Amino acid sequence: MGERMCQRMVTELSSYPTELEAHVTLTDQRRIRIRALHSREEWPIRVLHARLSPRSRYLRFLSPLDPLVRRLAVVAEDEVAGCAGVVALASFSAVDETTAEVAVVVQDDWQRQGVGTALVSMLLDAAEKRGFDRFVATIAAANSIIRRLLNRFSRVVTSHTSLGVSELVFARGRSWGTAVP
Repeated sequence: MGERMCQRMVTELSSYPTELEAHVTLTDQRRIRIRALHSREEWPIRVLHARLSPRSRYLRFLSPLDPLVRRLAVVAEDEVAGCAGVVALASFSAVDETTAEVAVVVQDDWQRQGVGTALVSMLLDAAEKRGFDRFVATIAAANSIIRRLLNRFSRVVTSHTSLGVSELVFARGRSWGTAVP
């Protein structure tokens, strides 16, 4: 391994956000591990995307494809022995100095178990610690599930819908009081 490659790996490991690690028990008693994604871990995300239904892919990405360029990503992994695999992904990328675009997707058979809630909570906390206080989510207008999830943590500042696509700009609940249930 070349010196440059070793130096890049040391830099990546030293900047890895170890505070973004948690073990969560879901409503159905399954356990997941949430952790930050290493920049070199593209393959598990491609596997997760391959397991998504066409509807889930459309609701999240508004197309069958997903751009993998992110500022920070966290994943949820199944903790069952011998079955470890990525079941969800949440990420943010900088739009400007104080605004980040956020995204979350949960594998179909893991939805409605608290995975998205755990990931979004950790992701927004991480984004705030990095100086972001406004967030943008571009979603399918029909995606009521993500709207409800975001309402748990934030207040929508502006919303614009055109041709079946909604762009939500929101601020975290702790910056203005309690979130709308």
